[in-house]
Amino acid sequence: MKITIVAVGKIKEKFYTDAVGEYGKRLGRYCKLEILQVADEKTPEEASEAQERQIKEREGERILSQIREGAYVIALAIKGKMMSSEEMAQKLEGLGLGGRSHVVFVIGGSLGLSESVLRRADEHLSFSKMTFPHQLMRVILLEQIYRSYRIMTGGPYHK
Repeated sequence: MKITIVAVGKIKEKFYTDAVGEYGKRLGRYCKLEILQVADEKTPEEASEAQERQIKEREGERILSQIREGAYVIALAIKGKMMSSEEMAQKLEGLGLGGRSHVVFVIGGSLGLSESVLRRADEHLSFSKMTFPHQLMRVILLEQIYRSYRIMTGGPYHK
């Protein structure tokens, strides 16, 4: 299975980069992993609702340009469905068994995802009602994907 993460913005902190690299290495034995970064937009301090919507739309266009036809898209969104690690493992396994060879996870910028990206998504996934920095979210997502594969293969990691 190919797993792509499309994320808005660059990771600036070395400790996040190191963690992303570590999980990327671990996942190499289970799937083909691709991480794509798209540019984020500067948000003015006192941005209006209309300005925020425009910013999300510009970021959304960049995100959508990275999603290939036929990919199963899971957008990370606060209002998405929450699931356990075991449920996520079952989801990924089910997608693979169902013939879905490419899964794309989408992580938005500081304002979230545009309506066009949310509409394109096959599913919305929430990790919490809390908000996390999008750089940290990449690490959390990669860890959960790795945990899912360990659950699927009966590995001890998830215990």
